[in-house]
Amino acid sequence: MKSIIEQIDQWAIHTPETIAFQNSESSLTYKNLKQQSDALANWIVNNNYSNNPIIVYGHMQIEMISIFLGSVKAGCAYIPVDESIPFERLKKMIANSGATLLITPSEKLEIEIDSITVIKPDELKSILSSTTLNSPLTETFVKDDESFYIIYTSGSTGDPKGVQITERNLRSFSDWILKDFHLQEGQRFLNQAPFSFDLSVMDIYPSLLSGGTLIAVEKSFIERPKVLFEFLMENEIEVWTSTPSFVEMCMMNPNYNEELLPNIKTFLFCGEVLSNNSAKQLLNRFPNASIYNTYGPTEATVAVTFVKITEEIINQYSPLPIGVPKEDTKIYIMDEDGNVLPDGTAGEIVIVGPSVSKGYLNNLAKTDAAYMQINGMRAYKTGDSGYFENGQLFYKGRIDFQVKLHGYRIEIEDIENNIRKLPIVHSAVVLPEMKDGKCIDLHCLVVVKEHDFEKEFHLTRYLKQQLSNFMPSYMIPRKFSYLTSLPMTTNGKVDRKNLMEQIY
Repeated sequence: MKSIIEQIDQWAIHTPETIAFQNSESSLTYKNLKQQSDALANWIVNNNYSNNPIIVYGHMQIEMISIFLGSVKAGCAYIPVDESIPFERLKKMIANSGATLLITPSEKLEIEIDSITVIKPDELKSILSSTTLNSPLTETFVKDDESFYIIYTSGSTGDPKGVQITERNLRSFSDWILKDFHLQEGQRFLNQAPFSFDLSVMDIYPSLLSGGTLIAVEKSFIERPKVLFEFLMENEIEVWTSTPSFVEMCMMNPNYNEELLPNIKTFLFCGEVLSNNSAKQLLNRFPNASIYNTYGPTEATVAVTFVKITEEIINQYSPLPIGVPKEDTKIYIMDEDGNVLPDGTAGEIVIVGPSVSKGYLNNLAKTDAAYMQINGMRAYKTGDSGYFENGQLFYKGRIDFQVKLHGYRIEIEDIENNIRKLPIVHSAVVLPEMKDGKCIDLHCLVVVKEHDFEKEFHLTRYLKQQLSNFMPSYMIPRKFSYLTSLPMTTNGKVDRKNLMEQIY
C-alpha cells in the first residue's frame, strides 16, 4: 500500500501542471509542490533536524503545504500554528513539543526564540527553490504509526495539549472521506479553517490525495462578505468544508445560493452543531448539492460519523443526528463506570478504531486519563454526551459544559438547540451569568430574521412563549440581547469568549 506522501507525489507525474493549492495572491502546481517539499526534506535531513517535530507558523501562505509535506518527507511530524495565536501560547507549544526547528513564511514572527532555530521567509524561499537533491528520501517518509501531524488543543489547566495523529490515523480518515462522500478526482475544495484547526484536514488531504485544488479563504475575507463572495464565485468551488457558523454567516446574504455557486456538489460540516433551520435553508438554496453533517474530536482524526441531510431527516429529527460511524470504527455510549448503555440512553461517547490518536505528546497523565483499550483497539473517551436512536448517533453537548441553576443541572447546548429550532431565529448562543463561581442566570444572544415586532421586549416575549412549548421554564434564558451577527474565532466557530467579555 502506498503511503499518503507517495499518493500525493504521484499527481506531480500524472497532472504536474494542475494547481494543488492557491490563495488570493498565488498558486502552486503539483509539480512545484513535489519539488519544494523534496528540497525542504533534504535540507531538514542534511541539517540534522529530523529527530523532532517541526513547528510551522503562518496562516494560509502559499508555502504552507510545501512545508507540511517537506517535514513529513524528512520523517518529522509538523505542528501547524496559526499566526493569530498569542506568542505565550506558542512558547508553551515549543516547550512541550521539544521542537528545535520553526519554519515560517510569515513576516509576523518578529521575536527571536532562544530555544529554537527559526527559518524566516527569505531563507525559506532559498531552501524551497533549491533543485539540488542529494538523494531520494522515500525511506525517511513518515509511515504507519509514526506521527504525521500534531495539533494543539486547549487544556483545562490552560496548557495546550498536543494531539498526535499518525499516518495510519490519517489514512483511515482520508480513505473514508474519499469513499463514502463520493468525492471525485480533480475537484476544487474550499479551505476555510486555519491549518491549526483540524477541520482543515478534512479538505487538505482529500483534495491532495484525489488530485484536487485546495482554495484558501484567508481570514481577512471573512470580514468582507462582498469580496468573499466574489472570490468564491471566481474559483468555482465544488466541495465546501466549514463550520456551521461560517455557512450561517454566508446565508445572511440572500445571494448566497446555487446561482452564486453553481458548481457546488458537496457540503461537509464539522466542529459545531448544524441546526435544522440552517440545514433546511441550505437544501432550499442548493437543491442539487449533497449536504453531510459529521462529528468527531481532534483525538480521533477530525470526524468519525456522518449523515446525509435530507428533507426526511430534517422533518424526522430535531436536533439533527450526527450520523452513523464510519466502517472501521465502533462507537459506544458508556456510563461513568464504563458500562455500555442501551439505545436511547445518554452517556459519554467513546470512539474505538484505527483513526483514534496514540495520545498527547509528552503528556502521559492526560493520555492515560482519556485513552484506553477496548477489544484490543485504541479507544478515546470524548467527554461528549450522546445517545443512539434508530442506529443514528445524537450529540447532547459537552459533559463538562453544564451549569447548575436554581438547583437544576442544565446543558447549555441543549438550550441553544431548542432556540435554533424557532423559524425566526438565524443563530443563537446562550451564556451563563456567573457570580462567586455560581450560575445566577442565563443570557441569550440571538440573531433574528426579518420580523414585524416594533419593540425588542415584544420580540423577547414572543421567543419565550414559543420556547415554553418544548422547554421547561427554568431552561428559558431570562435575558435576550439582539445582534446583527455573532463574532467568530479564526477557526470559524462562534467566539464565546469575545461575547462573554462584551456582556459581562
